[in-house]
Amino acid sequence: MRDAMNRGFVFFVSLFFFLLIAPVTLHAFVGHDSQRVFQIATVLVLLVITLFGTLVRPQQLLSLRSVQVVSITLFVLASNSVILAHQPEWALTELALIASCIGSSLIIAERRRDLGHRLDRLLWILVIILCTVKCVQFGAGLLAAFTSGFKTLDTDILLEGFSNKRFYGQFQTFTLPLLAFSLLAITRPAEKKWAFILLTCWWVVAISGGTRGTWMGMAGAAAVLALCGIQGRRWVGWQVLAMLAGLTLFWLLFNILPSKLDIEVVNFAGDRLSTSLSAREIIWHQAWEMIKERPLLGFGPMHFADIPNPVAAHPHQAILQWACEWGIPSTLLVMWLVSKGLWATFRLIRANHRSTESVDLLRVCLFASLIGALTQSMVDGVIVMPYSQLWLAIVVGWLIGIHEFSPAPTAVRTIGQRGWVAILTLAVAYLGYIAVRDAPNLEQREQVYIQEHGGRFQPRFWMQGVIAQPGGRLLEQTNTANFAPLITPK
Repeated sequence: MRDAMNRGFVFFVSLFFFLLIAPVTLHAFVGHDSQRVFQIATVLVLLVITLFGTLVRPQQLLSLRSVQVVSITLFVLASNSVILAHQPEWALTELALIASCIGSSLIIAERRRDLGHRLDRLLWILVIILCTVKCVQFGAGLLAAFTSGFKTLDTDILLEGFSNKRFYGQFQTFTLPLLAFSLLAITRPAEKKWAFILLTCWWVVAISGGTRGTWMGMAGAAAVLALCGIQGRRWVGWQVLAMLAGLTLFWLLFNILPSKLDIEVVNFAGDRLSTSLSAREIIWHQAWEMIKERPLLGFGPMHFADIPNPVAAHPHQAILQWACEWGIPSTLLVMWLVSKGLWATFRLIRANHRSTESVDLLRVCLFASLIGALTQSMVDGVIVMPYSQLWLAIVVGWLIGIHEFSPAPTAVRTIGQRGWVAILTLAVAYLGYIAVRDAPNLEQREQVYIQEHGGRFQPRFWMQGVIAQPGGRLLEQTNTANFAPLITPK
């Protein structure tokens, strides 16, 4: 019996690894739509682990009375927002997506509390494998460009695996902080050297992408971690050192070497570093007008995409997005939950800032990853993109799983656990229905959108994320002539 359980555990871990690695490394699966399908499959695997795995104890992660009350209130507000939305089916899809992300975090947290350091090692191996593979792909592409004989080097072709380099940058904002764990925890010089090389190479890839949100996220993480005591400042020191090494290597690879080989670099990262809003003022203004029109329950989940504009299907700002779609009361409650969790983690890190235990060092890196992602979400779609949502769920769940609750939480009634598992099951089933319904016809849907509205795709749930129906509420700007001169948010 034990051998069968161990084989089952290995199978599901292997499947989980594949579902996270394949959509950003294997050419057949890359792209926004594939990543959305893989996201749904990943949540399904986590759900199966919960339903048929070894975990049978009532979960204890939402036992605080205040958190329970806020969570129930949020669910009631969300349900009313869905019912009153212009397109309840799409609003329910967004609600199911959020529920699946929260459920994934709770499952990962429970598994961490059940498996302990064993799960830490598995997730850490996943991070190392992913970043190493992407660095190798980047290096292979760069080598091919230098030896091909072509006189032009397009940096965009080096950043494969994502529909947009900004989505790649979001993933790096999650993982750059995590790669510093080895430098904090490892004492052997040889192993630390290789850890530093990997972090430096990952910085080179991040710099090549030129995503300003990643720079902003890492700066925000560094500012907060500098206040977290000795280990926090050590994290900042290693990141600054690796960043400087990455900048030097980037300068050699994309400036000195191309000039020696008489190669022109196209889409140079420095060209993207500006202080402009890159058309965000248009979508921020639309979100603000939506908030003023419906402040209590918003227009409905995903319904920013129901009012087309020439820029994007989401506001590129997490607070504005939640407020215009879910309402101001829901936004304030979510901000309270997030602030409560961040403050509890900050206090715990400060209390253990001299500790060299691996779990305390890991907490520093996970906290930096979350702070970086939340900072970037103020200017980018971190809470929208499928792969970013997955990693947000992983980081939050991992962080909850290693948290030291004081006092220890009491067990939740069995009905409470069954309730959230039932909600998660319904959410995954509904997302599966949407995927089966839409995935076979995505290309046709995209062609119809181009013919009717023109312009480029605006990712939301799918790559073409505008959900407005033909003949519905459309803005005058949604035509090919007005799309062309606008800049995609960077």
